[in-house]
Amino acid sequence: MLKVIKINSNSELIKQSLQKNRRAQKLLYEKFSPKMMSLCAYYIKDLQKSEEVMLNGFLKVFTKLHQYSEKGSFEGWVRKIMVYECISYLRKKNNLLFTDAIESYESVVDNEIELKIAVEDLQIFINKLPEGCKIVFNMYVIEGYKHTEIANMLNISVGTCKTQLYRARKALQDMISSQQKKKVL
Repeated sequence: MLKVIKINSNSELIKQSLQKNRRAQKLLYEKFSPKMMSLCAYYIKDLQKSEEVMLNGFLKVFTKLHQYSEKGSFEGWVRKIMVYECISYLRKKNNLLFTDAIESYESVVDNEIELKIAVEDLQIFINKLPEGCKIVFNMYVIEGYKHTEIANMLNISVGTCKTQLYRARKALQDMISSQQKKKVL
């Protein structure tokens, strides 16, 4: 007979998951897997591979659950594991290529571009970015990491991180402008 779980919070789910309660683990997975799948898809274009990475990430979540100290949000802790898992997967595939800062930062990316673009189109554009640019863009813009954190996680310099972000923004701006020009014609 299955043990009935009375769940009031993430803390209770975590506590019961630590006690190897499979139902609690399943509920924890079901609660966070949609967001984590979306996060993995930001980094990995192939949905089957991104799902595989997410599942590996949840395996790490459950094996390292005892390390969660309840300082900060649990979702943030899980997200960090997922980001590391995505980066690890991309490193194994040797898809990570970062170039050092070459151009000066005097040219400014116009952040005031009118965004009359669907979210789906934006995700398609992000997926078209070179892997290095895409990862830095996702980590900085979507995940909210600082340049120093990204540089440490990716083993690159802060300057390289900033260059990758600049290139990503510029490329996205060019793709959006190109799409808007096509709509005008």
